[in-house]
Amino acid sequence: MSKQSYHILGVMSGTSLDGIDLAELFFTFKNGHWHFEIGTTETQPYPDHWVKRLKEAIGFSADELQQINRDYTQYLGAVIADFIDQNSIQNIDAVCSHGHTILHQPQNGITLQIGNLPEIAKLVKQTVVCDFRVQDVALGGQGAPLVPIGDRLLFADYTYCLNLGGFSNVSFEHLGQRLAFDISPVNTVLNHYANLLDLPYDAGGKIAASGEVHTELLNTLNGLAYYQKPFPKSLGFEFVKEWILLLMANYPIATEDTLCTFVEHIAYQTAQALPQSEGKILVTGGGAYNHFLLDRMGSYLPKIEFIIPDAKTLEFKEALIFGLLGVLRLRNEINVLSSVTGAKHDHSSGKVYKSTS
Repeated sequence: MSKQSYHILGVMSGTSLDGIDLAELFFTFKNGHWHFEIGTTETQPYPDHWVKRLKEAIGFSADELQQINRDYTQYLGAVIADFIDQNSIQNIDAVCSHGHTILHQPQNGITLQIGNLPEIAKLVKQTVVCDFRVQDVALGGQGAPLVPIGDRLLFADYTYCLNLGGFSNVSFEHLGQRLAFDISPVNTVLNHYANLLDLPYDAGGKIAASGEVHTELLNTLNGLAYYQKPFPKSLGFEFVKEWILLLMANYPIATEDTLCTFVEHIAYQTAQALPQSEGKILVTGGGAYNHFLLDRMGSYLPKIEFIIPDAKTLEFKEALIFGLLGVLRLRNEINVLSSVTGAKHDHSSGKVYKSTS
């Protein structure tokens, strides 16, 4: 019989490069349902040289990718070990880590999350469950999004679960299946333009709110082929670099107007993505702090109740759910849904590395 309670460390690094999220998690399986509690948390910001390197890695050669994978595994291992030591966290069942996505081209059978090499277990002196996406891509899936099974098991009270991170993704139940997909870029683009103003991000969306929508740019963005594709579908930074930023460079308008237009684009695409425009929507990720973005979403979806959870759930939901994915993998239970990713079948994904210390 499987264990009914788990002490886990969930680790997540998103495409917005905000930093490495670390969350101490407690899971209990009781009466057929999963329950969770979030303990100590921290977001470890990336040093400037790592931000630069991670941004540039999309253009690396095969040898350079192997090198950054080795280096990042060492770096991530040190960050995790320090978090455990500094917070005196003991008796951990596993560290469940997403790693950091460098390449995501499922149409070519490619996805790469660095920081998932076997030595990570030795570095953190713990069992590590990681590299959740590769198996799904090998099974013909998108390898993303993986969070929806956690939405189903932990947040079933909501009509929709919307994450606003580097990209936005949504999940929901439809005819007995969990469906999910990436909607559009969010902070990968918004932060890029805030950086041009020497700011890490547009706090609260105030700069975007001061601008005006450029109608032609908005229409061009909304006309991109990705938005017409049926799901399952997912996005990577390749889409931002090859399509969004190049397209927006053709419109030499004020940065405030660029931000305002892209916020409008996100809000419009979010409304288009939802099969029914009423119910309760749980909003998490850094974009949940962008009040202007939420206001614009509300204007398109007046019958939707937008619910912002407590700060720990808002900021660490992805680390929480990758923690749960790791628990399910340890139990050899399904943690990836083919209805979401398009894989040949549901499966239990993730590599398990045992500490040798």
